[in-house]
Amino acid sequence: MSAPTKILYGFHALGVRLKTAPKSVLEIYFDSSRRDARMREFINKAKDVGIRLIEADSARLVSIGGSLGHQGVVARVTEVKPIHSLDDLLDSLTEPPLLLVLDSVTDPHNLGACLRVADGAGVHAVIAPKDHAVGINATVAKVASGAAETVPYLMVTNLARTLGELKERNIWCIGTSGDAPKSVYQMDFRVPTALVLGAEGAGMRQLTRKSCDELAHIPMRGAVESLNVSVASGVCLYEALRQRMLKI
Repeated sequence: MSAPTKILYGFHALGVRLKTAPKSVLEIYFDSSRRDARMREFINKAKDVGIRLIEADSARLVSIGGSLGHQGVVARVTEVKPIHSLDDLLDSLTEPPLLLVLDSVTDPHNLGACLRVADGAGVHAVIAPKDHAVGINATVAKVASGAAETVPYLMVTNLARTLGELKERNIWCIGTSGDAPKSVYQMDFRVPTALVLGAEGAGMRQLTRKSCDELAHIPMRGAVESLNVSVASGVCLYEALRQRMLKI
């Protein structure tokens, strides 16, 4: 049985795939009318690893990729199997785990942005429920700018149970909530941590909230009541990174 395939598009997403798993790239369709330096550099990289290149106009690229944001490059790739299960990944770490848990984030643009932030902050894995989340698709991969290829994205059957298993490993589960008494700046992110965020508006589901060890809010000084989940992820994860860089 042949491996399942999917579509990736955009320079960042395809560039990371060419770097990390070139054998998984079956063919690349490219806009032959683009002759700028970025396209030439990309084409040369693809040629260097022996990828089949197919010229295509913009209409065909949109048809294949399903988006106007293809940047002139669309690829058909085989699925890359996750290297680790959550247990294997945690067992392999030599530093305190930093995990991002997303509850009910169904918008692919939000997930892609969260993955990009997670990659930048050094998150070891992003965890989401199978029934209340979006999977990795072409839009997610494009928005993530390559992070969908570098950050493990693990979808679990029961998120509350998974949080319980993390707590059994002494991983502190910190949920974000606007009504929490403490702020994220009062949390100790130097310890093994799972940061739990819900979708903008609805927030975490009640059972997810109850499964957290502690809740924290992001201080808001303006008129709006909440931040987009990817922005909130950035605020919290970079506070965690700041604390861990202090090495105290």
